[in-house]
Amino acid sequence: MSAVHARQSPLPLVLSDVSFAAGGVVILSGISLTLEAGPRTVILGPNGAGKSVLLRLCHGLLRPTSGTIEWRGRREGRRPDAMVFQRPVMLRRSVRGNVEYGLKLAGIGASERHAIALQRLEAVGLAHLAERPARRLSGGEQQRVALARAWALDPEVLFLDEPTANLDPTATRMVETIVAAMHAGGTKIVMTTHDLGQARRLADEIVFLHRGRIVERAPAAEFFATPKSPEAAAFIRGELPV
Repeated sequence: MSAVHARQSPLPLVLSDVSFAAGGVVILSGISLTLEAGPRTVILGPNGAGKSVLLRLCHGLLRPTSGTIEWRGRREGRRPDAMVFQRPVMLRRSVRGNVEYGLKLAGIGASERHAIALQRLEAVGLAHLAERPARRLSGGEQQRVALARAWALDPEVLFLDEPTANLDPTATRMVETIVAAMHAGGTKIVMTTHDLGQARRLADEIVFLHRGRIVERAPAAEFFATPKSPEAAAFIRGELPV
């Protein structure tokens, strides 16, 4: 385990009757969802279903219009979660500097954050680029920097919003390998994806959204083999836009 902090799980994360509206448009309505430690949760749904908004609510970037979102486990100090977006934001500094920045904000000393950053960059296959300006990397490399930056904080929960949507197959496989390694290390994975093949590879359970509501939640194998709702069945058949 990283020396960043001793793990005290804040899970479960409980959403109770959560709704969110913007500009008079209701995006999510009546969402009740409990996210437990362990299984990788993949959120699926057609365009406009509210997947990204749901992740942002969970991460605290948005506040619900109504309802509550609560970490039920023990929490001490900084946030217990991290988030990686579809388009990573790189700071105007080196690859290593990008990874160290979050550690500095978390109060980690210079020598320790240097060691942690290099360890995580090694884990994502970018240690040899540690001193290169991060903004000069390819899209796939930048996404791996973003994952290293999140991993360096040893989050109990990692939210991933379509992390491979803009990547080629090789870069996608690299990202999936990193996500699998983080899960194996004890990080709860909650992600959205438009790629059903990726969902089959990575998900332990599926939460299916349609028109701002949770229509179905099931183990991944069960969801793909025998969807219970007509909306989910149509989505799997490709009859709803992803």
